[in-house]
Amino acid sequence: MTDVSSPVWFITGCSTGFGHDLAELTISHGWPTVVTARDKARLADLVAGHDNVLALDLDVTDAGQIAAAVKAAEEKFGRIDVLVNNAGYGYQAAIEQGEEDEIRAMFDANVFGLFAMTRAVLPGMRARRKGHVLNLTSQAGFVGFPGSGYYAATKHAVEGFSDSLAAEGAPLGIKVTCVAPGPFRTDWAGRSLKQTPVTIADYAETAGARMSATAGYSGQQPGDPVRAGEAMIKVVESTNPPRHLVLGELAYNGITGKLKERLAEIEGLKDLSLSADFPK
Repeated sequence: MTDVSSPVWFITGCSTGFGHDLAELTISHGWPTVVTARDKARLADLVAGHDNVLALDLDVTDAGQIAAAVKAAEEKFGRIDVLVNNAGYGYQAAIEQGEEDEIRAMFDANVFGLFAMTRAVLPGMRARRKGHVLNLTSQAGFVGFPGSGYYAATKHAVEGFSDSLAAEGAPLGIKVTCVAPGPFRTDWAGRSLKQTPVTIADYAETAGARMSATAGYSGQQPGDPVRAGEAMIKVVESTNPPRHLVLGELAYNGITGKLKERLAEIEGLKDLSLSADFPK
């Protein structure tokens, strides 16, 4: 059984990007860490020279692999204290040109896979009355940009799910934090982004322009993924972790600006909103 003073981390999507860099940090702390990828051979550098790491094949859209991974993690380390739902990818298209197969495949990974992974880990956390779920969302969980409507929908879905999970989990000692990064230097745009080209001229200056900018952004993003990982660890170590962790200046400015704008709009329509009730 693993020392109770060492948190056991289970991180999905560790082959590259946030998952990989966060795993390097938790491993370097000496914490038991379960690292996963669709092909665990891509995790060899994380495992080499460490006895506190368990590498597993995991496609979060495969219910059988999820069950097997959770069982293997609990058999190896005795429990899962921190679940990091990081696996997922992006798909961009003008709304009108979105392809059904691509949209559903992204929802399977970003939404239904995350839901299933969380359900599989909750029984152990509930039994111990302790656990922390980190869901990687995005600035897109608050702001829908042109060309990213379907991706934003997946991240909005995870935010709503996390609100309910937090309310259900709080009395059971289960904490929930959504991590919302802006642009980070993870090669996400080059590695984990699919696109349907904009061919309708009416969308060239909205969806088309943003998609072109996103595709050419790799290597120039202002966010440092290692610093992001350190921020996630600080949140997990805090006695009162936040429901939201926004990462990066662009995300901070974009999200706070959107929330202020939304609140002002809602408050400006207060009388009209209240008029919808039966008269008192």
